[in-house]
Amino acid sequence: MSSPSLDEYRELADSLNPLAVQQYLAANDWQLETQVPEVRQIWRLNDEARIMLPLATDFVDFAQRFRDTLHSLAIVYDWDPAHLAEKITATRADLFFVRFDQMMIDGTLPFKQAEKSLDALFKMLKAAATSADDPSHSHRGRRSSTVTDFLDEDVRLGHTKRGSFVFTVVTRLGDPLPESDAPVIRVTPFQRRVMETLATGLYAAKDLSLNWDPRAVERAAELGLSANLVESLQDLTESDSLRELDLSFDWAASEPRPEVPASRIVVNRDAMLGLPRVRERLVRREEPPHTETIVGQVRSLTREDSSGDDQEETTIVLSAEVRGRTRKIHVPLSGEDYDWAIFAHRSRLPFTVTGNLAFERGAWRLTGPVTVDSSFLQHQRR
Repeated sequence: MSSPSLDEYRELADSLNPLAVQQYLAANDWQLETQVPEVRQIWRLNDEARIMLPLATDFVDFAQRFRDTLHSLAIVYDWDPAHLAEKITATRADLFFVRFDQMMIDGTLPFKQAEKSLDALFKMLKAAATSADDPSHSHRGRRSSTVTDFLDEDVRLGHTKRGSFVFTVVTRLGDPLPESDAPVIRVTPFQRRVMETLATGLYAAKDLSLNWDPRAVERAAELGLSANLVESLQDLTESDSLRELDLSFDWAASEPRPEVPASRIVVNRDAMLGLPRVRERLVRREEPPHTETIVGQVRSLTREDSSGDDQEETTIVLSAEVRGRTRKIHVPLSGEDYDWAIFAHRSRLPFTVTGNLAFERGAWRLTGPVTVDSSFLQHQRR
C-alpha cells in the first residue's frame, strides 16, 4: 500500500484544530510535559513517544508544524490519515457509520442511491432528535429549537471509510465543561442523547422486524422508535442489490460510554422484509384513522375485476399535502364519483374527497364512507 501523500495530511490539518488534538491526547494516556501557554505543548506517551503540539495559529509556520504533529501521531499508531481523523474527532464527537454491503463497481455508489441515502440519513437523525427532545412528540408539525439547532449545527457528514461504501455521520458534543474545584452535576449533552436514542431505536426496529412483539408498540417512546425512524431505515435498504446494511457507532472518549443494547446493528435481507410491518403498526399508533378532507391531484386511476361477480373495483391515487407532508393516498371510488376523478385527471384540476385517512397495507388510504365534493369540477365543466 502506498504511503499517504502530503495533500492527505494537508487536508487532515485543515479539518482539525489543536484543541481537538489536545483533547484526544489527554483522553488517551498521553501526559502533558511542558507548555508555553497559547504557543505550544509537549506531550509524552509513556516512554514510547514525544510530540510537540503547536497552539499559536497566527504563527507563519503553524500549518507546517501542525501537519508534522499529525504525521508523527500517524506514525506512532501506524494509522492512515483518515483513521487518525476518526480517532481524534471521536474524542468530542460520536461517530455513526452506515455501510452498504452490496454489489458495486470500484467501491462507488450510484448517484441516485447516494442522494436518497443522504435524505434518509437526515430523516433518521431528525426522528431521533425529536424523540430525544420529547418522547411524546407526534413527529408531525414543528420541532423545538433544540432539535433544529442540533440539525443545523451539531451534526455533520464526515469522510467516507474504506470497505464497500460507508457514510460517516459526525455528531459534535460541544465544548467540555471548564475545570472547577466545585462539585459538578454531570448532564448528558443533548447531542449524546440523540445518538443514544438513535442506537436504541435502530436496534429495536431490527429486532422487531425479525421477532414481532405487539407490546413493543406501546413502549415505542422508551425504545426510541418512531414511524419516521423506521421509514428512513426502509429508504436506506430499498436497493435490490443491497445484501446488508451495517450500522455502527464509535462513542466519544470524553463522555461515559452509553448503555445501549448494541453499538453495531446489521440489517440483513430478512430484517428488511419485516420493516414495513413495524412501520405500519407505528403509524397506526401515531396517526390513528381520522376524518380528513383531501384536496390534491389525481395521479392514477385503476379498474380491477372483483372476485365472484361482474363488478369492477375502481381506485384512484391522489397526491396531496396532509399536515405538511406530501402523500400518495389510495381512494376507492365508483360510479359518478369515479367519472369526476377521470375528468379531474384529464383536466389537471384539483380533486376534493373526504373520508377516514389511515395507513393500511403499506399505503395511505381513505376508507368509507368516502364523499366527493364535485362542485368545483361542475363549475369548470360548464
